[in-house]
Formats: sequence, C-alpha cells, structure tokens
Amino acid sequence: MTLQQLFGIELPIVQAPMAGVQGSALAVAVSNAGGLGSLPCAMLGAEALRQELAAIRSQTNRPYNVNFFCHAPPQASAARDAAWRDALAPYFAELGVEPEVPAGPARVPFDAAAAELLAQFRPPVVSFHFGLPAPELLARVRGWGAKVMSSATTMDEAVWLEERGVDAIIAQGLEAGGHRGMFLSEDLARQVGTFALVRQVVQAVKTPVIAAGGIADAQGVAAALALGAAGVQVGTAYLLCPEATTTPLHRQALKSEAARVTAVTNLFTGRPARGIVNRVIRELGPISAAAPAFPLAAARMGALRAAAERRGSSGFSPLWAGQNTSGCREVPAALLTRELARGAGG
Repeated sequence: MTLQQLFGIELPIVQAPMAGVQGSALAVAVSNAGGLGSLPCAMLGAEALRQELAAIRSQTNRPYNVNFFCHAPPQASAARDAAWRDALAPYFAELGVEPEVPAGPARVPFDAAAAELLAQFRPPVVSFHFGLPAPELLARVRGWGAKVMSSATTMDEAVWLEERGVDAIIAQGLEAGGHRGMFLSEDLARQVGTFALVRQVVQAVKTPVIAAGGIADAQGVAAALALGAAGVQVGTAYLLCPEATTTPLHRQALKSEAARVTAVTNLFTGRPARGIVNRVIRELGPISAAAPAFPLAAARMGALRAAAERRGSSGFSPLWAGQNTSGCREVPAALLTRELARGAGG
C-alpha cells in the first residue's frame, strides 16, 4: 500500500510536527497542497488544542496529522536540580535573572483527557514520539478509525512499533532536527543516519516506512524512495515559510552560516534534540549530566532564553534545525510541498 492510499493524500510528503515553531496554519497549508500537514500538540493545553483543531477543520477537508509525546513524566531530583542551577548560575547573574524561576510551558504526554478531546474531532492520523501510549489509549485512537504512526530511531524500535500494529513507521535519522524519538535506549551511539536507517528498517519490517532527517529537496525525496521508503517527513525546510511561527531570531540563525553547524543537545529540555550550535551549547557542551530529566530542564533554560532574547540574543534559545538547512527558503508551504513532491514524480 502506498502512503497516498494509506492516508488518503495526493503526495507522499509529511510535514514534520514542530512544537514551538508552528501551529495549525502550516498544517493546513501542507494538507491543502496534497501532503499530510501535522499539528504538534505536546505543548498545547486543552483549550489551545481545541482551538487549533477547530481551525484545521474549518480550513481544510483534507487528511491531517496530530502529534503527541509519550514520555513518562520524571521524578524531580533536588540534587540534579541543584547541579543544574549551579551550572547555569553565571548566566543568571550575567543576565540579571532570578535563579528561582516558575515552570515554563509543559510538555505533556498523551493521556485520557487528550484522547477524549480528540474523539470530538476524529483526526484521521495520530502520530507519537518517544514510543506509543498505553494500549487502552491506543485503542481509543483506533476506535474512530485513525491511522497511527510513530518514530523509530533504530531498527529495534521499528520492529517494536510494528509488533504493536502501527500503520506507518517514521525512520528518524540522526540528521533530523528537534527531539530524537528514541525510546528503547538512551545510548546516542546507537543513533544512525537517515539513509542507513531507512534501508535497515525497510528490510526488517513490512509496515510502510517514512524517511525523516536531512531531506530538504526533491533529490532527497527521490533518494529516500529509491531506498524503499513509502514517503518522507520534512521539518527543517518549512521553518522559513510564512505559515511557520519561527521567531525572528531563529529565522536569522537559519539564514546565517551558523546553521551549518548543529549538535544533538540535552541542554534545553533534558532530552537529546538537534539544533544550531549557539553560545550555551559551545560553553557548556552539547550534553550535560547536570541537565534534569525531560522536560524539567526547560524551565531554567527558558528563563535565560527569555532574558537573552529581550536583548536580541539567541545564545540561550533552542534553534531547532536538522543538519541540512539548504532547503530553507521563504516561500509558501504549499509551493515547497509541491517542489518536494517532484522527487516522487508528483
């Protein structure tokens, strides 16, 4: 079965859900262009989620995807928090920020309340990051006929997902921007590049595979399909589109030479994610043992980010981006979607 048949779309292009840099507008634009637009929901409260879903439903009758995280909420550690506070203390002093900061926007895992709300809208596709939710929640999603997909960063994760009956597997290579979808192991050494991963996964499973990571143009799409992928998921290339909510500082970084150097870092949330190397990554190193578990690291770093951005600096901002920013252009998302699809003969 092709990706087009599976999801009822015209083009085998999935727009990656990107929390913090997009809302319903980007998802609507991509879906109306024939791809599968995606709404990131992990940072949305119930009312915001309801509004975004209503906006999508009022602006398109095409299939769309909603995405949720499936992490287990961590136990707070006073010792680890103290270590994190100490690591960041010089920056708090420099920026004149109080070290005791309120919690920032929560990253909430998929739960019964979210399933109840989604049931009112019946989105045709629901995707997950960091594994899958509990079986009873997954059954609720399938109950209204939704197709389910999730990210795999290793062949083992792909097999695990297939055993649990997902409809499609997103093979997320190490080049991809944003959070790594890893869930069976925290060992970054197990993470591999997109094309190596896609080929391994295609040979290991019968489920349709969607290639993600470093794909930014039609040639990349063609290469992924040649390796056996049923379609591609693209995120970074959409960050400069007018429908994205990417901040001016983030857009500036994407258009600069700085975008050539990215790193997988846990500094911003406590979980590995790829972004453009900036001041805090250079000075603390991309991976810190002091960073609290996901998503607890975000509150203190978020306070520094806000203070720095008020001064016009992105030195403490999570400038999420993949390794290939060559496809980032200030063009409408519909145009970019159609250009990508040329790699699939679309």
